[in-house]
Amino acid sequence: MKTGEFVADAFGRVQELVHAAVKGLSAEELAFRPDDEANSIAWLIWHLTRVQDDHIADAAGGDQVWTAQGWAERFGLSLDDEETGYGHTTEQVAAVREVTAEQLRDYYDAVHEQTLSFVRGLDEAALDRVVDERWTPHVTLGVRLTSIIADDLQHAGQAAYVRGLLKRRR
Repeated sequence: MKTGEFVADAFGRVQELVHAAVKGLSAEELAFRPDDEANSIAWLIWHLTRVQDDHIADAAGGDQVWTAQGWAERFGLSLDDEETGYGHTTEQVAAVREVTAEQLRDYYDAVHEQTLSFVRGLDEAALDRVVDERWTPHVTLGVRLTSIIADDLQHAGQAAYVRGLLKRRR
């Protein structure tokens, strides 16, 4: 398996989990929070997608799908367009509501397509390129992609867990 295929496969697994987490849920169910401090499915999926969108666009030297393809307007959230959810307060988490499963799925799919367009052409040497010098040691593309995938899988798993809690309440 080539490097680009390996990374594309990992992101494909994230896509499957995202679809499963939101499938068939209403906007109210997506906004369900087990308690006032917890994250909702809507926020978790939105956040993992926003971070992937932000980081891939930066690494590829392109525009974020969120703004370039009009997703920020379609979601109509009371958050700045630059927000990714990192460090959000409980009030900011609560602001990600009144979104549909289709919006979350379709936004993720648009980011996924942009991600695949970027990663499919990667080779092993590309993973050593420094993409962020703000850290010591500097962050390479390989480390950044690993971080995105790990965070995506963690948040998708959390969304699946919240979905399970929601289903048990029915």
